[in-house]
Amino acid sequence: MGAGWVIAGARAEGRRSLHDLPPRHRYRGRMHDAEAESAVAALRTQVAAIAQQLTDAGPGTEPLADYVAPHRVALVFRKDSRLIETARVWRLGVLLVDTTGTLYAAGETTRAVDPGWPQHQAQSMEVRREYRAAAMRSGFPKGTTININATPIDLTVEALTGATGPVFLDDRGIFVRWSAHVDDAAAIAIDTYLAERTELLLHPPEGA
Repeated sequence: MGAGWVIAGARAEGRRSLHDLPPRHRYRGRMHDAEAESAVAALRTQVAAIAQQLTDAGPGTEPLADYVAPHRVALVFRKDSRLIETARVWRLGVLLVDTTGTLYAAGETTRAVDPGWPQHQAQSMEVRREYRAAAMRSGFPKGTTININATPIDLTVEALTGATGPVFLDDRGIFVRWSAHVDDAAAIAIDTYLAERTELLLHPPEGA
């Protein structure tokens, strides 16, 4: 269970040229606006095609859910925390894609299992226990893996240029930081990454 990515791209009021973006968001001169728009359009097409391919092939999906913290109702009754399912997704490494073709930066996972009793452990351990408890009381089948804290990725030139999440656009094209610990030079072209991860999902190695 890993920490989620924070998506932070250049945002524009209206439509701006890439050359109007702040210096850290600009290309270094090797890709024109039209090429960037074409690359993003190709990514949208690829993601939609993958969602359709996976729907047709039938590998199992996992729930994507929002965590709703405990709260009081009408200032009197306490309502326990819940996980509310929002979509069904397939995991493609550090990314998720849902059945409608939306791409996400993967966040954390939990499972619908007995959470155990509070043990006054480290806060991170208690947070994970709380997620498990929320999953169980939300009616997910026991043993289900649930994705939480995922971030939708805005597939536009403005959002991907200079983004600090797993998917970013630079002068070379669109790339994936396949780990939070790799630099941009070690990133993988997103079309290759998605194709390889889809193939692994459809045809997992023997014994996996």
